[in-house]
Amino acid sequence: KSFTFHHIQLNISMFKSTIIATLCVGALGFAPQQSPSSSSALKAADFSKEVGVQAPLGLFDPLNMLEDADQERFERLRYVELKHGRIAQLAFLGNVVTRAGFHLPGTIDYEGHTFDSYPNGLAALFGPDSIPSGGLWQIFAFIGILELGIMNPDMASNMGVFEPEFRGDLRNGIKHGDKFAWDNFTPEQKLKKRAIELNNGRAAMMGILGLMMHEKIGGSFPIIGQM
Repeated sequence: KSFTFHHIQLNISMFKSTIIATLCVGALGFAPQQSPSSSSALKAADFSKEVGVQAPLGLFDPLNMLEDADQERFERLRYVELKHGRIAQLAFLGNVVTRAGFHLPGTIDYEGHTFDSYPNGLAALFGPDSIPSGGLWQIFAFIGILELGIMNPDMASNMGVFEPEFRGDLRNGIKHGDKFAWDNFTPEQKLKKRAIELNNGRAAMMGILGLMMHEKIGGSFPIIGQM
């Protein structure tokens, strides 16, 4: 299928906002994760020795989003990046799974449409064969419930389930004995695992953006298959 210059311009325009938003999040991509001993009263804090600062870029903040930032602002930006990374990991994995031919069983609506009757990727949300608008509103409502309730970083503390060690400390409830699995790790292991999750999220943000762009460009790729 051939693409004209007009098609390419249209595709680039469609993703302009997405690219800008991703770059803004990625600008803090290699900025560190806060340590448990940080003080929210510290002004113009030095974040160069925190979790996430690593070779070869070190503290990567090209948009100066941390300039004159206090700990409270840093923690907010860090939590946003961590959350975006988690969403991107799910999105990337979802693309891989559905393009491999695996879909949920059953129907998606009362009219009998099956999950595999809709296209993969962005085409499932936008385009002539996308899911109905009612389905989109259900997705947004579900995300809102997760955001305000289940995934709320203050919810576990307020309910007395456990005391989060950092913003984004959302545990899965698995316990070894009378302790959460997370509590069995040493402080060094915890810092390493937090850094791993952070870096996996950064890679996933770039990965899902790449999939979105290549879906519009077209082509076939290993593992992913035909776009």
